[in-house]
Amino acid sequence: MATTAESGAPATGAPTANRAELLAIADAVAKEKLIDRGIVIEAMEDAIQRAARARYGAENDIRAKLDPVTGDLRLWRVVEVVEEVEDHFKQLDLKGAQKLTADAAVGDFIVDPLPPIEFGRIAAQAAKQVIFQKVRDAERERQYEEFKDRANEVITGVVKRVEFGHVVVDLGRAEGVIRRDQQIPREMVRVGDRIRSLILRVAREARGPQIFLSRAHPDFMKKLFAQEVPEIYDGIIEIKAAARDPGSRAKIGVISYDSSIDPVGACVGMKGSRVQAVVQELQGEKIDIIPWSEDTATFVVNALQPATVSRVVIDEEESRIEVVVPDDQLSLAIGRRGQNVRLASQLTASQIDILTEADASEKRQREFVERSALFQTDLDVDETLAQLLVAEGFTSLEEVAYVGIDEIASIEGLDDEIAGELQSRAAEALERREAASREVRRGLGVDDALAELPYLTEAMLVTLGKAKILTLDDLADLATDELIQKKRQEPRRRAETGNSRPEDKGGVLADYGLTEEQGNEIIMAARAHWFDDDPSASGSGDQPTATVSGEDAAADGTQ
Repeated sequence: MATTAESGAPATGAPTANRAELLAIADAVAKEKLIDRGIVIEAMEDAIQRAARARYGAENDIRAKLDPVTGDLRLWRVVEVVEEVEDHFKQLDLKGAQKLTADAAVGDFIVDPLPPIEFGRIAAQAAKQVIFQKVRDAERERQYEEFKDRANEVITGVVKRVEFGHVVVDLGRAEGVIRRDQQIPREMVRVGDRIRSLILRVAREARGPQIFLSRAHPDFMKKLFAQEVPEIYDGIIEIKAAARDPGSRAKIGVISYDSSIDPVGACVGMKGSRVQAVVQELQGEKIDIIPWSEDTATFVVNALQPATVSRVVIDEEESRIEVVVPDDQLSLAIGRRGQNVRLASQLTASQIDILTEADASEKRQREFVERSALFQTDLDVDETLAQLLVAEGFTSLEEVAYVGIDEIASIEGLDDEIAGELQSRAAEALERREAASREVRRGLGVDDALAELPYLTEAMLVTLGKAKILTLDDLADLATDELIQKKRQEPRRRAETGNSRPEDKGGVLADYGLTEEQGNEIIMAARAHWFDDDPSASGSGDQPTATVSGEDAAADGTQ
C-alpha cells in the first residue's frame, strides 16, 4: 500500500512573529515544568488538530505539524483512495483522488492540504486546556519517574501547608505528604520551615504521583545516624535492629566489623556530639545504643538496659522469651507504660515476658507440683518417683511414653525394668485419655470422619467440637490461619504497663503447636470430598460435591 508523503501547505499568511512566539512558549513551558520540549510541541499540535476538526468537521482525519525549528505550521486532511466510497469524510474514489494526485491508486492514502485557521475565543480556550492537560500529565510522569526509585531515602523540603493534620512538603520538583501517624508527636511545624523526612513510598494515582514521607519510621533514625557516623556510611558499623517510640525513646542495636572500633562509642561520638545531632533532629527523642549480639539471650539482656537481668529462658518454637529480674528492677525493666519492654520486644522480634525472682520461683514451684501430681495420678507411682521424673526434666506423659528407655533407666535409682513399666503405664494413660476425649467428642456431635484426618488427636477434635466445627465441611470452610494461627500476646503485667489492648485469640487449634504445613494438609484433606464423585464421601452425607474449584481450595489452604 502506498502512502504519499506527509506534506501540506505551510500556514502562509501567518506573521513570522507568531511562529517565533509559539516556539518561545514551548521553550518557556518546557523549562518551567522541567519536561521535554518535544512533549510541549506535541501538545500544541494536538490542540491545533482539535481546533481544526471543530472547524472542518470532527469526522475528518486532520493532522497538524509544527516545525520545532522554524515554527511553520502545516495542516492537512488524510483520505484513503477506495473503489466505492462509504465514508465521504475519510475516503475518496479514484477519479477524485487523481485530481489531487495524478498517480493515485486504490489503497493509497493521500494528503489534502488545508488552509490555516483562525482561532476564535472558544477554540483558543479549548486548545489551552488541551495543552495544559498534556503538560500536566507529562509533569506528573516526570515526577513519578524521578522519585519512584528513591524510597527509603532522606530528603529535605519546605513545609508548604498543613491540611487536617497532614503536612504537605515542597520537595522542589514535587510535593510530598507526611501523614499524621508518620509525624513525631507534639512536634510543632510551621509553613516555611525546612524539614527532613524519609521517603516511605511513591504511589502512582489518578491525581498524580503521591509521595509519602515519614519522620516516625525507625529507618529515618537509621539514615540520620548514617549521615552523622562515617563508619556506618562506610559499612564498618551496621545498625542491625531499631525500634522507636517517636518523640519519646528509641533503641538501636549496632555491630562493628572492625574489632578495633567500638560501635557504641562511634555512634555516641566525642562528648556525645554524633548522637546529639540525631536527638535534636528527632525533637529530643532519647536513644539507647546497644551492642548487637548473635546470641539471643545476650542481646535481650542488652536490650532491656538499664535494667539488670538475672536469667533468660528462650522458647524458640513460640518466639517467646521469659526474663527474670530482681524485685527492685521490675519497674525499670518494664519502663513507663511498658515502654522499655515494648521497645526491647520490637528490637529482638520476640515476645518478652518480665518476671521477678519471686514470680519465677512461684511459677517453677507451681509447675513442679502440677507435673508431679500428673505423674503420680496417671502413672500410679508414689510422690517421690513422680518428683524425681519432674526434676529430671520430664514434663508430659508423651515424653515418658516415647523417649528412649535408656534415658529413663539412666536416672539414679531406676533400672530397665522400672523404665519399661513406666513407659507401659504412660502409654496406657494416654490411651485412657484418648478414650475419654473420644467420648466427649462424640457427645459434642463431632463427625467420625474428622478423626480420620491427619495430625488431629481426640483432644483437638474436642476443641473443634466446642468451636461448633462438627463436620468435614465445617472444617473445610476454614482458612489455614483460622485453624492454627498462634496467639499474639502483649508482654506480661499489662495492668502495670497501661496497655489494655485485648489479647488475640488466634486459631481454633492455636494451643496445639501445629505447623503451617500441617494446617494446610488438614484443610486440604477435609476438602478432598468436594472433588470426589461419590457423594457418600462427604462427612455430612447430604452436602453437595464440587462446591469450589481446585484453584480456590489451594488458595484458601495456603493462606
